Amino acid sequence: MITALLIDDDSNLRNGMKGLLSMYAPDISILGEADSVKSGIEAIEEHQPDVVFLDIQLGDGTGFDILEQIMLKKGSINTHVVFITAHEEYAVKAFRFSALDYLLKPVDPEDLHAVIEKIKKVLANNETFAHIDLLLENISKKVDKFKRIALSTAEGIHLFEVSDIIRLESQDNYTKFYIQNNKPVLISKTLKEYEDLLSEQGFERIHQSHLINLAYLRSYIKKDGGYAVMADGSHLPISQRKKERLQELLRSL
Repeated sequence: MITALLIDDDSNLRNGMKGLLSMYAPDISILGEADSVKSGIEAIEEHQPDVVFLDIQLGDGTGFDILEQIMLKKGSINTHVVFITAHEEYAVKAFRFSALDYLLKPVDPEDLHAVIEKIKKVLANNETFAHIDLLLENISKKVDKFKRIALSTAEGIHLFEVSDIIRLESQDNYTKFYIQNNKPVLISKTLKEYEDLLSEQGFERIHQSHLINLAYLRSYIKKDGGYAVMADGSHLPISQRKKERLQELLRSL
């Protein structure tokens, strides 16, 4: 049985979540509820749940305040956190960079089921929660471009500098990251998801299977149909509609 807490300042939403969990995740036991930063911290300390379903906006602060105060007091957070939020673009971007789970209001049962399945895997692997540190770092700085990204693999969650990512390659519904001074990292997400995240950070989709960091692009060769040469020595095909765009980017670098 997985133990959980619900922290939301709207009792109707808490009741709605309880209903969804009882219907779609009967193996989750709700140990308690809270409706504020203060009561949320007290409930987490009292119950030590496996997972906390946490609203961002609370009457006396935010869900981030809860995590920050626990970090200051305990030095670490030892519970899985799932944020529940209206679509706040900056926060959702921070969640995605930090490999943290979130649910958008109103909560979709399919999304909830997917998150529950991931929680089970995380708990079974006894993963650490360093990515929560990364989330708090990104939220507190409120920068447009996040410097680090958390990647969740079958072995656990790993943090990397975005600037160290050379390129990404699509492999069906997986994405392989090629990172400077590291072995390739395979992630069970599509290349499109990472294109959306990294396009503002100097990454360019040059082919349906390839997303590159332009900082590691060494040359564009026109022969043999056209291909890009990367700093790691790889030769990558360029789709016809991307050739002109890539030449423009090269001229501007």
